[in-house]
Amino acid sequence: MTGRERREQLIRISRTLFAEKGFDGTSIEEIAATAQVSKPVVYEHFGGKEGVYAVVVDREMQKLLGMITEALAAAHSLIKLERAALALLQYIEESSEGFRILVRDSHAASGTGTFASLISEIASQVEDVLADEFSSRGYDPKLAPMYAQMLVGMVALTGQWWLDVRKPGREEVASHLVNLAWNGLTGLNPQPALTLASREATAPKTARPPASEKELRELEKAREKELREAEKARVRELKEAEKARVRELKERERLLREAEKAREREDKIRQREARLAERAARLEQADPTE
Repeated sequence: MTGRERREQLIRISRTLFAEKGFDGTSIEEIAATAQVSKPVVYEHFGGKEGVYAVVVDREMQKLLGMITEALAAAHSLIKLERAALALLQYIEESSEGFRILVRDSHAASGTGTFASLISEIASQVEDVLADEFSSRGYDPKLAPMYAQMLVGMVALTGQWWLDVRKPGREEVASHLVNLAWNGLTGLNPQPALTLASREATAPKTARPPASEKELRELEKAREKELREAEKARVRELKEAEKARVRELKERERLLREAEKAREREDKIRQREARLAERAARLEQADPTE
């Protein structure tokens, strides 16, 4: 092997061992033995176990960050959210070993390459997306950093859970994540689905001739139409939820009024009974035969 080939081999072997056993559970001896080289060869390329670990973690971070950054380049906020969720799940599916390394308890050898720092870096990118969305909807954009941490944390923890269970499928998990993040608990869609634009972006690429300008325009129109329909559906759902809340409030008010009337009737009955009892007592006192 050339020096570069040997280096890549050692990184690949170390990545597998770190994913299985963690930093502390992996030794230079094991890395060298698996690569069928002597320990000095590993030291020559990386200076020690800390060096190769740092390289592995840095590569995984850059790969995941690149996928998330590309996803956030979409035009519409909903599609950005969908593609970012899909990007994380795709990374987990295709680079399970790398994700296991990132979410393990970080070692000092990783430097700034910890899962927490990775989440913070992604959240800083999401801040800009949320700030624009908040401003357009009349919310305070200063709240964007806090909401970015909430959103990224939710997606990241779901990813950690999905790393082992792998059910349901990637697109279904992403659609439910977006359902909660985009619609909120009060507006959950019972049958969430990703937009066509996001599904197409992550679909397996097949050999086909480049789309013509007319096809691209038609595809863009279809995407815009789908987004408009999704927004209309969301608005309808919010209106229906608001109507339901109004009906509930009116029903509560009606029940309260009826309860108040019932109390008033009971009070009148008690007062009448008290007057009758008082009158009977006076009549008894006035009756000479008693």
